[in-house]
Amino acid sequence: MASQAEKVALYASIRRDSRAGMSGRALEHKYGVSRRTVAKALASVWPEPRKKLPPRKTRLDPFKPLIDQMLRADLDAPRKQRHTVKRIFDRLVEEHGAPEVSYPMVRAYVAWRRPEIRTEAGRGPPKGFVPQSHQPGVEAEVDFGEVAVRLAGEQVKLVLFALRLSYSGKAVHRIFASGGQEAFLEGHVHAFRVLGGMLTGKVRYDNLKAAVAQVLGFTRARVETARWIAFRSHMGFEAFYCQPGIEGAHEKGGVEGDIGWFRRNHLVPVPR
Repeated sequence: MASQAEKVALYASIRRDSRAGMSGRALEHKYGVSRRTVAKALASVWPEPRKKLPPRKTRLDPFKPLIDQMLRADLDAPRKQRHTVKRIFDRLVEEHGAPEVSYPMVRAYVAWRRPEIRTEAGRGPPKGFVPQSHQPGVEAEVDFGEVAVRLAGEQVKLVLFALRLSYSGKAVHRIFASGGQEAFLEGHVHAFRVLGGMLTGKVRYDNLKAAVAQVLGFTRARVETARWIAFRSHMGFEAFYCQPGIEGAHEKGGVEGDIGWFRRNHLVPVPR
């Protein structure tokens, strides 16, 4: 089964060949797809998400409310007197006549359901994630990282500017003597020149002094430096500022990982 990324690439190839004059029948033959797939590719660059099949019924389904009831009772029970998976399984067999229910079934359901019940009761944080989705040429991440080189026989610390595209992961790098505003702005100009164009969406940043004059409380509101505002206005892109500290660590992990990759692959051993 093709992944979403593979389908997007297939659609892009079909659209490219269609613009070059290839007929629908020729496209079907070249890519081994149906007429319907060709029509969908020409109508939209994004494949329709696959419809989720309804979950299959299992022998455990009639007993799930009983298991939930036991797990909810555990919320107010002493820690050492709460249901284990084995105790839940034994009760289902002995008290509710569930001989066809297997222990692995009960174990898997309890492992998934117990934390959910705690969350529903306000006893624990919800555990989940929001998958990131990016479109080509729209968003990027920017950061500085320290690097070391040897100049005239002496090891010195320099600053690596990195701009990484969120969709493709392509990154542009440049090393500066310092991480001041001049380097910050020049790094952007260099990156956009290398990429051959401008982004149409937001660029993610830490609260770099080159861009941010003041962080307003625990919100995303920022007082930006005047020169940075003028630069963004001229270039035509928006800035997105990550939360300070550990709260925002995941918000631009791509560029941070890229800086580490660049150090390991291009600056080891320390350049002279």
